Amino acid sequence: MTPYCARRARLCAQMAPGAVAILPTAPEAMRNSDSDYPYRHDSYFYYLTGFTEPDSVLVLVAARADQADQAILFCRPKNVEREVWDGVRHGPDGARAAFGFDCAFPIEELDREMARLLANAPAAYYALGHSAALDVQMTTWLQAVRRQARSGVNAPAVAHDLLALLDEMRLFKDDAEQSLMLRAGAVSAAAHLRAMRASKPGMFEYEIEAELLHEFRRNGAQYPAYTPIVAAGANACILHYNANNAQSRDGDLVLIDAGCELDSYAADITRTYPINGRFSTPQRLLYELVLAAQSAALAAVQPGRRYSGIHDSAVAVLAQGMLELGLLDKAVWGNADNAIAERAHQQFYMHGTGHWLGLDVHDVGAYRDLHAEGKPSRTLLPGMVLTVEPGIYVRPAAGVPEQFWNIGIRIEDDVLVKPGGYSMLSEGAPRLAADIEAVMGER
Repeated sequence: MTPYCARRARLCAQMAPGAVAILPTAPEAMRNSDSDYPYRHDSYFYYLTGFTEPDSVLVLVAARADQADQAILFCRPKNVEREVWDGVRHGPDGARAAFGFDCAFPIEELDREMARLLANAPAAYYALGHSAALDVQMTTWLQAVRRQARSGVNAPAVAHDLLALLDEMRLFKDDAEQSLMLRAGAVSAAAHLRAMRASKPGMFEYEIEAELLHEFRRNGAQYPAYTPIVAAGANACILHYNANNAQSRDGDLVLIDAGCELDSYAADITRTYPINGRFSTPQRLLYELVLAAQSAALAAVQPGRRYSGIHDSAVAVLAQGMLELGLLDKAVWGNADNAIAERAHQQFYMHGTGHWLGLDVHDVGAYRDLHAEGKPSRTLLPGMVLTVEPGIYVRPAAGVPEQFWNIGIRIEDDVLVKPGGYSMLSEGAPRLAADIEAVMGER
């Protein structure tokens, strides 16, 4: 059984007997004139199918007493003329054989078959309110079923949000996913190493970005998982900077936040390094503080502990360091607990310390236990994959020591929660200041 078949079976087991689930893939998007953006399938659809062609819909029918689960694909038919222009299509028969569907139909037959499949189904599962087009289609299909009422046919009486079930499934990575994410992490770490070794004062940010993209593609990754951030000097204090068009200067730090997408799975790594290969004293002081915060956060990645403990651990270290370095005034705040309580640290650290990672770079899954009283931060469990990414960003401001102005630092790694702790998926990119300087000394 393929991972996709196993996932479909797990989903059907959570549905009402005889219920029907409908999941379309993403549409193609026009870039301009007759040119489309590179096509990227819907992550939910791919998670259950492994199928990457557009104009496709997955329908699942959960088992009941007289029938086993059914997995049905609707996709583009074979078309020799279009295949000359756009590439080979699987077609319904090829897709059924290659991806383990019980049956498959041309996409043009979707409306007719849905009126049949929804007839007498007790419930329908789909992405409620996520797509206006799908909402309209569902209304059309249900109306077609209701028109058969005099013949004793009933339409589904209940609609459920399919994504709520899939989000929880996707949060826990199976063996196949873990293997892919380890590869994505290794390729991305190699790209960061390449960028460090290629960097020198005077380079433009886009030149460094090109080194990353070269290494991604050279190792088989299809795309960057998101628009890379290559931020030199003060640009590193802009959290989502991605213009990547400034020229670096001797003495700048360069913050690179970049990861590849390999076989649909994302990596997400951030490294910060001196463009000239040597940290200045103020840069090293802040770098070591962020590294200590990440070490504390990583120590909190333990099965059975709360997700929020990762952020809390990082903030405790950062706030204390901000007081010791004079970024926060001890005379005003007294100690780290007071500073944290009043959110004073957010002047220099204003984001969370991580997020789920998987098919999407900011992957799906609740961060709180939605079924527990008070909805506390959820418990970490084996199979979860997340980033750990503390940072510090010092913009010029009154009362802030000038030696730290315009320094932005973030250190981000990808970790898999395992029994007894975690494993790091981005191990190949150096984190210690001395290791970074040693790599850059090889240039």
